[in-house]
Amino acid sequence: QVQLVESGGGLVQPGGSLRLSCAASGSIFSANVMGWYRQAPGNQRELVATIISGGGANYADSVKGRFTISRDNANNTVYLQMNSLKPEDTAVYYCKAELVAFPRWRLSDYWGQGTQVTVSS
Repeated sequence: QVQLVESGGGLVQPGGSLRLSCAASGSIFSANVMGWYRQAPGNQRELVATIISGGGANYADSVKGRFTISRDNANNTVYLQMNSLKPEDTAVYYCKAELVAFPRWRLSDYWGQGTQVTVSS
């Protein structure tokens, strides 16, 4: 079965940086779009950034210029470098991957369990 395991969350002061990682494991044939979403208490889950296998990226306006998404296609891993963090970036961050993998063997969405990012002094 496919698993997406996230790491790198934590508590950071405003203006600080964190790097999130998400590794997909299992019998994976191909990975299409990979990305990060976040959900703050009382809010809906929102897109943060996505990246296609060729490297093209898309960002939410609120994080442009501060966050950078990247991926390692050989290891089905996606990263999110977060700089100049603000208190409003506080949320649970979720990894999402569009994969063709056992047992479905068709393009499907998979989600990680989420990692907490708290920006506070």
